[in-house]
Amino acid sequence: MNTKVEFIKNIPNEQALKKSLHHIMIIDLASKKYPFATELKNKLKRVGKKLSDLNKTPVTTELDNGSIISWIGYSSELSPFKMHSLIRKGFNILSQEKPTEILITFLPKNIDEAWVDASVYVSLVNSQALPNHKKDVKVIELKKIFIVGVKKYDLSKTLALVNGNTLTRNLTITPPNNLTPTIYKAKIKQLAKQHKWVYKDYSMTQLKKMGAGAFVAVGQGSEPEDAIIVHLKYTAKNSKKTIALVGKGICFDTGGHNLKPAKYMSGMHEDMNGSAVVLGILQAATESKLQVNIDCWLAIAQNHIGPKAYKQNDVVTALNGLTIEIVHTDAEGRMVLADTLTMASRKKPQAIIDFATLTGCMHVAMGDRYSGVISNKSDFACMAVGAGVESGERIASFPYDEDYEDDLESQIADIKQCNLEGGPDHIHAARFLGRFVENNTPWLHVDLSSSNRKGGLGAISSDVNGFGVGFGIKILESIIKK
Repeated sequence: MNTKVEFIKNIPNEQALKKSLHHIMIIDLASKKYPFATELKNKLKRVGKKLSDLNKTPVTTELDNGSIISWIGYSSELSPFKMHSLIRKGFNILSQEKPTEILITFLPKNIDEAWVDASVYVSLVNSQALPNHKKDVKVIELKKIFIVGVKKYDLSKTLALVNGNTLTRNLTITPPNNLTPTIYKAKIKQLAKQHKWVYKDYSMTQLKKMGAGAFVAVGQGSEPEDAIIVHLKYTAKNSKKTIALVGKGICFDTGGHNLKPAKYMSGMHEDMNGSAVVLGILQAATESKLQVNIDCWLAIAQNHIGPKAYKQNDVVTALNGLTIEIVHTDAEGRMVLADTLTMASRKKPQAIIDFATLTGCMHVAMGDRYSGVISNKSDFACMAVGAGVESGERIASFPYDEDYEDDLESQIADIKQCNLEGGPDHIHAARFLGRFVENNTPWLHVDLSSSNRKGGLGAISSDVNGFGVGFGIKILESIIKK
């Protein structure tokens, strides 16, 4: 990240403020004196709005020298999601002009640092370059953000979160021919070297010998057989707690023999988003020196169709010895996660959190504004909902009752992979995955139904939004405090 953030404690006069061409003014609605008040009042009168409307929708004014100001109303009562959304609207107005510098001026006294963090986060995260292969694309970088009216303090956690989210979006957006499992492995190795993570991988040959039949069933359909499980370790100083993060990394999903129609296959290079979220969390945790050890497990493969691809009615044996009846080859995500969860749980972490774009059913249930979680421990699910509120990445919890597993009974194997009768597949998927978590490890499953929303979501303007990185850091912080 090349953008620099500078603090200016005292608020300059109007003449000095005019030297900057792009402003965000965050004002206390109860305040009567603030720079360019006349210009704002005239604009509000012209468009038929009140000052109180500014904590719902930003308003812009243009000064006589051509400078533009995006006005936002400060409120301590806004949720993080509403705060992020409001600031993003204000920033987007300015970003259309591709500024190289922005002034963010805070006029309330005793401003809540959450607003400062949010303003810096939103401005920076939406200024980062994302993959774009257009011939004539020109990238104009935001070089400086000036924070005005605030005493300097440490923004390292906010900057780490920006970097983590940006990594997640960059990986997720990358076209599938540029992110095969082989290429992905090389990128992860480079990240591990950069951040001093311990790196280990398990190839298809090794996984076959280990008996990881659920993962191998999916990986064997690709040529070359370059599917892989990657294990990364981040060790914090003075921490005895270890949390395992597991990510689904399907670099492209055709659906296999149960082939997806073109409409639903388009965009399936994003089916590795769960692994990208885990890498984003790991990077943000590392850069912010989060005091918890992290075991990171990435299940990386492609779901192809071919002579060796797994098929309906196959019976495969997972790493933990359970036999699985294959019902639908497009339910490959739960297959690669099954053995990966077993490997993660055998290390006996304090908790496991997996991230996956797993089911269309969750998208039907939640739309693309929320993601859903399911846990084998009710207090873990409650913690997740709270972390969603605090991070501005909203989460809803679904049940994990045992009787849902009746729908997965098989006449020939220990469990069905899924069923073809419909019903709550997001819950069925969780009940299936839960069978592969050993040692009664507290486990949270995050089904990323909000990973892509047209027009952006919360803090993020791009369709691919990196949802889960902010949430992941918040829930890790909650676990540390527990």
